[in-house]
Amino acid sequence: MKQKHYDYLVVGSGLYGATFARQAADAGKSVLVIDKRDHIAGNVYTKKEHNIHVHVYGAHIFHTNNERVWQYLNRFTKFNRFTNSPVANYKGELYSLPFNMYTFNQMWGVVTPEEAAAKIEEQRQEIKGEPKNLEEQAISLVGRDIYEKLIKGYTEKQWGRDCTELPSFIIRRLPVRLTFDNNYFNAAYQGIPIGGYTQMVEHMLDGIEVLTGEDYLKDREKWNALADKVVYTGPIDAYFKYELGPLEYRSVRFETETLDKPNFQGNAAVNYTDRETPWTRIIEHKWFEDLGSDKTIISREYSSEWQPGDEPYYPVNDEKNQRLYQAYKEKADQEENVIFGGRLGEYKYYDMDAVTASALEMADRELALNKE
Repeated sequence: MKQKHYDYLVVGSGLYGATFARQAADAGKSVLVIDKRDHIAGNVYTKKEHNIHVHVYGAHIFHTNNERVWQYLNRFTKFNRFTNSPVANYKGELYSLPFNMYTFNQMWGVVTPEEAAAKIEEQRQEIKGEPKNLEEQAISLVGRDIYEKLIKGYTEKQWGRDCTELPSFIIRRLPVRLTFDNNYFNAAYQGIPIGGYTQMVEHMLDGIEVLTGEDYLKDREKWNALADKVVYTGPIDAYFKYELGPLEYRSVRFETETLDKPNFQGNAAVNYTDRETPWTRIIEHKWFEDLGSDKTIISREYSSEWQPGDEPYYPVNDEKNQRLYQAYKEKADQEENVIFGGRLGEYKYYDMDAVTASALEMADRELALNKE
């Protein structure tokens, strides 16, 4: 029997792959989506346990100012009104995030915006001249007290390096709000898909052929023969067999447990900002979408150096890695029938709205070209 042939093979069923596949299918193209994991939705995958949608690969909170992306995703889901208001725990002291009047009152006892601004300005004076590293950059923005309690330990755990060894550009700015506003994201739209992200991606891929547990790179000739064009959302260095060397990432490890109580910390996210606590934060999944459960599920997050075989999370976008990525990108540009997209394909830290927008724009260009 003759093998079916497709217009597009989409490698990866995360947000980039699912968005491109939907747009291509809606334009009348034949599409096959494959994923090496045993499930769809990439890192936004959620699974339901004890009537709780668990964010298996870490907290994903949708937020955007992009009207097109918001309207687009609302075709496939309805979002709840979840507002991200994390809490920082520094050795048992609790502070509101992002830095706002609640934080400054907890930190210094100040009660007016004028007092808070004066305190920050006084502490910023410690740094003279151009900041030489992340520590100096942070102090020059928000002062020593906030840096020591709310930035230093958390950042050092996240990057596995002292703040004095990290470049200043990692923290270009730190939002300081002289209002009583705990809304972390300054976005017009935010929330969590009702029913979970997996259900949203299922709706995006409705009617499209999907195969899970299939590793494209292990048998690329077979897969390439099935389609005119490939949309590849895996790691760009892996595609080229690491021939220029591996790109660096930070990885995240999760310890997830179910507790026989209805409430563990009273908030979706608590950041542990001292260096001594080994985890960076604890997520309590039920508070993203409270469906009612007499149990709760928490995940402790540990930041780690990425090793081959680990899940790559955050690209290390320093100069060395950016140069290496550019060299891989030049090779990618020579691949005639392959589109590289998404967080791993473009070696870029993408928020969910940005990766969706990127896929929509690529589909616009690609499908317009195909019409000509």
